[in-house]
Amino acid sequence: MLLFLTEYLMRYESGFRVFRYLTLRTILGVLTALAIALLVGPFMIRRLSHHQMAQSIRDDGPKTHLAKAGTPTMGGLLILVSITAATLLWSDLGNRFTWVALGVTLSFGALGWVDDHRKVIYRDPNGLGARYKFLWQTLFGLCAAGFLYATAGSPTETQLILPFVKTVAIDLGWFFIVLCWFFIVGMSNAVNLTDGLDGLAILPTVMVAGALGIFAYVAGNAKISAYLGVPYVAGVGEISIFCGAITGAGLGFLWFNTYPAQVFMGDIGALALGAALGVVAIMVRQEVVLAIMGGLFVMETVSVILQVASFKLTGRRIFNMAPLHHHYELKGWPEPRVSVRFWIITVVLVLIGLSSLKIR
Repeated sequence: MLLFLTEYLMRYESGFRVFRYLTLRTILGVLTALAIALLVGPFMIRRLSHHQMAQSIRDDGPKTHLAKAGTPTMGGLLILVSITAATLLWSDLGNRFTWVALGVTLSFGALGWVDDHRKVIYRDPNGLGARYKFLWQTLFGLCAAGFLYATAGSPTETQLILPFVKTVAIDLGWFFIVLCWFFIVGMSNAVNLTDGLDGLAILPTVMVAGALGIFAYVAGNAKISAYLGVPYVAGVGEISIFCGAITGAGLGFLWFNTYPAQVFMGDIGALALGAALGVVAIMVRQEVVLAIMGGLFVMETVSVILQVASFKLTGRRIFNMAPLHHHYELKGWPEPRVSVRFWIITVVLVLIGLSSLKIR
């Protein structure tokens, strides 16, 4: 939005040309989203508390969580407002990737809102229900995948790119749609499963989004992508602003979500952020790198799968409790220790993912 305004003002003052630079607009996107989250956060938390949008606590979970009963949830709305505003203000609104990223994020956020609303207002512990939630996730994911497949401007946009290998690019054909669906829906649910402790999910999301923003910038620059051997995708550089908005909004939310949390993200935030990471990785052609950098989300998801499979097949549990963060809580780790150590793991994984830019 502001890009169009600055292009008009360039006719009268050449200094406005600086706003053409993607790096500047990305930084402004981070700062704008952060400022909105910090300014709107206290008001939104008060409104959520006033309307009794309180988190219900599982009786079968760690006993330390019982004290969290009454903490307002659906704080993911703050994240979505900040991301949307910053992206619309600083992005090129004629860019198709920007609208796909926003569309996926907001549609999954709407689904999460319905799920949270049913849990909080109607006191239904099942919310929307796993079957209907997965159905809508699949619908939204396939719509995004189909659009990206139909509008692909080069073969690179539908190939599977392997990290640390320069010459391997696998043509996927229509299977590209399946891959898109898997990563969008899979990451959405993975982040949702990870969102169980104060600050646990949001900071890894911030780190992964920031790294994906770097990949977007590189992939959207013909010279840099050629130098590093990264697949070039015309126009995808604008997604770095969207990733910057996630980073700023996430840091702003963490201000209120750090231990002890004043507000919880809820499904409205977790489902949306996971889907956002998935669709960005697809657009910048770094799905495998996302699996590496988002290894924490993968571990949490795998722990649930293994726990359920083991109990159904043998009647025994592998972990004290799943997802994995609850296992360590029941082993006696304080909640902040679990969160910080998982953050450290994510830092290492993100650095490994970023190293693939040069090691090829």
